[in-house]
Amino acid sequence: MIKRLKFSEVSFTDIKQCVQLSEQNTENYQWDDAALIILSEREIWLINQIVGHIQDLPVHLLNEATIWARAIYPLLMLSETKMIRAWSEFSLSCQYKLFLLEGVVDGVLGKSYAGRMDAPYLVVIEAKRGIDAQSPVAQCYAQMLAAARLNWEQDNCQPQEIFGCYTIADTWTFIRAELENIDSDKPIMRLETSREYVEKLEAETIVRILKKIVLSKTTKEAK
Repeated sequence: MIKRLKFSEVSFTDIKQCVQLSEQNTENYQWDDAALIILSEREIWLINQIVGHIQDLPVHLLNEATIWARAIYPLLMLSETKMIRAWSEFSLSCQYKLFLLEGVVDGVLGKSYAGRMDAPYLVVIEAKRGIDAQSPVAQCYAQMLAAARLNWEQDNCQPQEIFGCYTIADTWTFIRAELENIDSDKPIMRLETSREYVEKLEAETIVRILKKIVLSKTTKEAK
């Protein structure tokens, strides 16, 4: 019987039942190597404008929609290229051998054709607050699983590299995953997580990481 998982309800127990999960240390991917990405004067000016709009605000007290509009989505847009676009409220679904994943992703980065995106490179979840809120990490893992499966269906590459990110107020945490045995009963999912990056203080670093993710995916596709 196929197990059906919704992003808004998924738990770590669900994830562990569906995949062989391996969570690694933060230093392996070397996230801060993104410092090698060069930002233009215009991009730095735009980053300063975005940060200026939240600098004096109590970001942790703002509602999620306001934080998304002011702080999160504007930085995603700065990592766009001619073909790679940022989207909000992206419907995502896929089926593995023994489970199905579905739901709406807060934000994505991926290749866009004529107003359509089939498989994002990066999924972004804005953590919901409150005592009934689900873990943003488990939700992010589930969304990454779905995106990885869709990318694999297009290029048939293994291991399949996919990226995720969850935000809490203006704090960003990035995740990189590799998926193997994708068409087996229990795929292997290896993960490594970045440290936290606070947008008010490290917006340029966040944009560099986003651009590094886009560059890593497009470079592999070009080979």
